[in-house]
Amino acid sequence: MQPPDNARPPSISVFFPAYNDGGTIASLVILAVGVTSRLTSDFEVIVVNDGSTDSTREIVDELARTYSQVRVVHHSQNRGYGGALRSGFAAATKDLIAYTDGDGQYDPAEFELLWNRLTPDADVVTGYKTSRSDPWHRIVIGRIYHLTVKLLFRLQVRDVDCDFRLMRREVFDRVTLERDSGVICLEMMRKIQDAGLRVVEVPVHHYHREHGRSQFFNFRRVFRTAVDVLKLWVTLVILRGGRRTAPALLRNRAVSGAVPPESLKR
Repeated sequence: MQPPDNARPPSISVFFPAYNDGGTIASLVILAVGVTSRLTSDFEVIVVNDGSTDSTREIVDELARTYSQVRVVHHSQNRGYGGALRSGFAAATKDLIAYTDGDGQYDPAEFELLWNRLTPDADVVTGYKTSRSDPWHRIVIGRIYHLTVKLLFRLQVRDVDCDFRLMRREVFDRVTLERDSGVICLEMMRKIQDAGLRVVEVPVHHYHREHGRSQFFNFRRVFRTAVDVLKLWVTLVILRGGRRTAPALLRNRAVSGAVPPESLKR
C-alpha cells in the first residue's frame, strides 16, 4: 500500500508457523525484520512454535531476546498447521497481517510485492506460485488436489495452497477460522470468497526445501486430509447451499510482476 504523503504507513504483523524448522527459521525471521522495517516503523514478527522437537524453540527464544520486534508463541504440543495459523492470527496486533511458512520455501523479501498491491480496493493479497520446486510426485498430487478442491468449492483463486498472504485485520471481523489441519487454507479462502472480500493475486517464487521434510506427504495424512476436505465441503458448500459471492463483490486479479496462545514471550 502506498499511503498519501501526509499519512503514516500502516502497521504490520508478520508471522511464521514453525514445526521443526530449526534449520531455516532464524534466517527467515531476520529477513522479515529487515523487509518490514523498510516498509513501516510499526511492525512485529511472530513465530508460532507448534510443539517442535528440534532446536526451533531455543533458536526463536534467542531471536526474541535479540530483536525487540520479535515475539514467540509456544505450543506445548503440536496442534497442526491450522492450529498454528489460528494462534498466529490471534497473536497479531497490527493493522495488517502477513504470514508464510517457517520451512524456507517462500522468500520473506517478497512481502514487499504484496504490500505494494494492497490498495484501497483490496482486502487480501495472496501469492500464487510461478512454479513449484518440489519432487515430481508432490507436484502431481498437489495439482490433483488443487483442481479437485477448486471444483468442489467453486473457488476463484488460482492457488489456494500458496501460504504467502497479506490481509487487513478487519478480514477476521467477517471470517472465523475453525480448522486445525492443513485444510485451513481452503477454509480461509472459501470463507473470504463467501464474505465478498476483495482479493488480489500476485506471482511469487517457490523454493526447494533445504532442511527438514514435509509433514503432509504420507498415506495416513493424505487420507485424513481427504476426510477433512469432504467434511469442510459439506459444511461450507452443501449445508450453506453452495452460495457464491457476486462477481462485483469479489475481484480476484492476477497481477504481473516478479485461539489464543499458550505463552507469549517478548
